[in-house]
Amino acid sequence: MTNSALLVMDVQRGITDRFPDTADYLTRLGTAIDAARAAGVPVIYVVIGFRAGHPEISARNKTFSAIAGAGGFTGSDAGSEIHPDVASLPGDVVVTKKRVSAFAGSDLDMVLRGADAGHLVLTGIATSGVVLSTLRQAADLDFELTVLSDGCLDGDPEVHRVLTEKVFPRQADVVTIDEWVKAVGA
Repeated sequence: MTNSALLVMDVQRGITDRFPDTADYLTRLGTAIDAARAAGVPVIYVVIGFRAGHPEISARNKTFSAIAGAGGFTGSDAGSEIHPDVASLPGDVVVTKKRVSAFAGSDLDMVLRGADAGHLVLTGIATSGVVLSTLRQAADLDFELTVLSDGCLDGDPEVHRVLTEKVFPRQADVVTIDEWVKAVGA
């Protein structure tokens, strides 16, 4: 059986605070994290982060130039912190990325290969952002993929539905957190 890793992506205060009610989402995500740990599945947190002054961001980048202008997601920014309801523990790996995909500007691929992880279980905010971009790149890198549909969150429920019901199943198994927890035996 292929070794798995649970990716918890972009669940940082500066992102979760943009959503009116994340309590249920964070509780569900915590269930997946707890199940992964109990089953010995590595939990890898992926966060967006930049150096002070944002030298990694081009003014031509429509998405990230707004972040640079606001001064967000640097080491001194409280919004960079992983939400405390699902915070990392000693032994969890935290990978910092520089763009939308978890692989872009990070050492995620190296960490996964070091763990001999060939199967990724994807969660995060937003379904149409980090989850979609990471899924596409991971598929091209020949990882086996599972998406926890209720472990993902998007500002547009219809976009979330279309991605999890129509787009993602072409490259990944899409299951709920409860279904995955039962499958890992936690």
